[in-house]
Amino acid sequence: MSQPVVHEILTELESLRLIDPHTHINPLSAASETLADIMGYHYYTELAHSAGLSKAQIEETGISPKEKVGRLIPWLATIENTVQYSWLLEMCQTFFDFSDDRITESNWEALYDGSLVRMQSPNWEQQVLEQSGLDQVYLTNDFDDPLNGFDTAFYVPCLRTDDLVFHLGKAEVRERLQQCADVTPGDAASLKDALATLFAHFIRNNARACAISLPPSFAPRPVSTATIDTLVGKVFSGAELTECELDSMSCFVFWSLAELCAEHKLPFDLMIGVNRRVFESGVFQGQDLYDKRVSLIQYKTLFNAFPEVTFPVSVLSETSNQELVSYSWIFPNVVTNGHWWYSNIPVFIENDTRARLQAVPKTKQIGYYSDMYKLEFALPKFAMYRRILSRCLANDFVVDRGWSVEKAVELGQLVLRGNVEVIFGPA
Repeated sequence: MSQPVVHEILTELESLRLIDPHTHINPLSAASETLADIMGYHYYTELAHSAGLSKAQIEETGISPKEKVGRLIPWLATIENTVQYSWLLEMCQTFFDFSDDRITESNWEALYDGSLVRMQSPNWEQQVLEQSGLDQVYLTNDFDDPLNGFDTAFYVPCLRTDDLVFHLGKAEVRERLQQCADVTPGDAASLKDALATLFAHFIRNNARACAISLPPSFAPRPVSTATIDTLVGKVFSGAELTECELDSMSCFVFWSLAELCAEHKLPFDLMIGVNRRVFESGVFQGQDLYDKRVSLIQYKTLFNAFPEVTFPVSVLSETSNQELVSYSWIFPNVVTNGHWWYSNIPVFIENDTRARLQAVPKTKQIGYYSDMYKLEFALPKFAMYRRILSRCLANDFVVDRGWSVEKAVELGQLVLRGNVEVIFGPA
């Protein structure tokens, strides 16, 4: 592989401003306020916990942000081999002018104090956005989010529907739905009306997608109205549903959401295959793991039933990626979407990216999203992806297939941004 070719492609891709199509940013507090906001992210707490730091030390109530960082610092030496550590170092070097190549017990306090001064500047959020080259940031909003207090043209809403599909059996979820939809569903029709009210609210506020995280066991299917009429009346009266009844309710709500996506021409992001609370005593957000027994065959009924709905699909394992490549190869409405969670490691990203670029129509690939909770993470994560993408384009297309650098760059730009604008709508 010609390193100058990689560098030439990377230089062009680094100049491209981006849209981040999936994050967990709180638009009312988007940037970090202390280094604890960065190092308290689950990447670092779960890795430190895995290496030996006790959960009690990490999650003790009432400790100051600086104390929390101080407790994590000694454990960085055990994780400096990880890509997550490289993100942390790149953030500190870029945003806080940190000049060392390691964060240690002897230099961390100066880093903490210097970063605090920088983050307290009145335009810190805009500084981060500009350095990161972001033109839009897509959110993940609870279904009852009022969507007030922020610019929805920049921080773009996305209707997250996990609670609606899987947790209507919980009183607090039903109460939230009743309050924001201003209705108490009593049958299938009134439940669908409540869901339609939510969609209308999100559409008015510039929502570009509906999204859901799905367990390995889920297999969506249509459920008869007669069956759901009984179940809706039962659950909204406070009665408990059996596991079988809860599954039917989940399928009905999910199917209704797909119908609303078809009506409003919204993509339906599917993040498939996560098992919740596998490590029950893990730190916050460090408990969930994937299960490679999941198969996209469980979604064939859905994909066939809604040809007009675009389904950007994220998966968690290389086995699932090969299956996703095949489904996106065949189904016009299935799109490969980013590198989710445990697949967001360079070796997996590179293999998955090469497979997608070699087999899936170029207009059906969303290359990357950050999945970030704080804005500072976009820069190192997208930098990692752009370096990997440049290597793939240089090796597989310029060297192996004789493409020009310009043609390879055009493909990279399409995967990085162009397809996001087409699939979700222009910036």
